[in-house]
Amino acid sequence: MSVRLRVWAGLGCFTRPEMKVERASYDVITPSAARGVIEAIYWKPEIRWVVTRIHVLKPIRFTSLRRNEVASKIPATTAASAMKAGKGRLGTYVEEDRQQRAATILRDVDYVIEAHFQILSGEDNPAKHLDQFNRRAREGRCWSRPFLGCREFPASFALVEEGEALPAVPDELKVERDLGFMLHDIDFNDGMTPRFFRAVLRDGVIDVPPFDSEEVRR
Repeated sequence: MSVRLRVWAGLGCFTRPEMKVERASYDVITPSAARGVIEAIYWKPEIRWVVTRIHVLKPIRFTSLRRNEVASKIPATTAASAMKAGKGRLGTYVEEDRQQRAATILRDVDYVIEAHFQILSGEDNPAKHLDQFNRRAREGRCWSRPFLGCREFPASFALVEEGEALPAVPDELKVERDLGFMLHDIDFNDGMTPRFFRAVLRDGVIDVPPFDSEEVRR
């Protein structure tokens, strides 16, 4: 049982991990970001969403901007110590830690995400989960606002009903285009190790290989 969800926004940034100083986005949404959008609508600990295909509905366009960010974050060990002791210094002062960073991001993005889910535990009733996801997506309900890479880039979404045709692909996307290695997802069972795959855009569609396949590398 699979679902199709259309997501669009004015801006999106799917940061390349190899860019250490300034942010630079991948050409399209990553599978991990797509999974995050779906989980913002419907998530249960009993299931795991698997993104299988990404449709790119608008030409790939970039823009640049500068944003104010904080230069550091509170270490996890400090937070853990404070939780254990019941006290600690967890504050951060934006005025003292602010920095300006350039970013190359995507503009005017529009995708259709195809995905299915695997039941990890609990009742073996996929129809129940599918019905709840479809109902929530159809009504525009979500646990948290979906976003495209950064929380300041909120996304709109709509369920693509079964049998509903997708919008036509722009002519400039009706080619085969190698997008290079792209983040697939994070292996949470292996010390938060990132996994990558070779993304190829064919006629506006990227086929996402299974997470445990040979096409996915560390």
